[in-house]
Amino acid sequence: MKRTLPLLISFVFVISAAPQKITKCLLRTSSGDITVELYPDKAPVTVANFLKYAAAHLYDSSSFFRAVRLDNQPNNPVKIEVIQGGDVDSLKQFPPIPLETTRQTGLHHLDGTISMARSTPASATCSFFICINDQPSLDFGGKRNPDGQGFAAFGKVTSGMDVVKKIQQLYPEQQQYFKPPVIIISIERIQ
Repeated sequence: MKRTLPLLISFVFVISAAPQKITKCLLRTSSGDITVELYPDKAPVTVANFLKYAAAHLYDSSSFFRAVRLDNQPNNPVKIEVIQGGDVDSLKQFPPIPLETTRQTGLHHLDGTISMARSTPASATCSFFICINDQPSLDFGGKRNPDGQGFAAFGKVTSGMDVVKKIQQLYPEQQQYFKPPVIIISIERIQ
């Protein structure tokens, strides 16, 4: 038993130190490019859903249509900072996916996190958002959504946060939903 315990500990360490699988995507927008890395090992359902929309080119010519800033949500007691996009025609949307909470995945809504938008649990389809600054109120147990389940974080921005912040600051006089929206030219997997 004394000999097997160190071997078992070494084996567990090797498994836990194994690199996580990462998928990268390039979001080309009319305001510039954003690169994200996605974590299919941690949020497999959410990542597969996002990639399914991208592979079907349903995000092509969609848009970032909403920017939430501290100054444009007067009726929300819990304020957040995000940009939201991925508005796909409802007739072309895939069925909603189960909610992979941050408690399940271990991913949190930090600066640059990409996450799925939703209303009720298990209602996310195509719309997603990117966090500006840390947003713990969007995690499981957070106070932004009354059900306390939070949102499904599934990746993060690795380059292009300057573009994300530029989009957030567009049209301050138009409140959260703005026109013209920022066009998402395409979203594609990259090596």
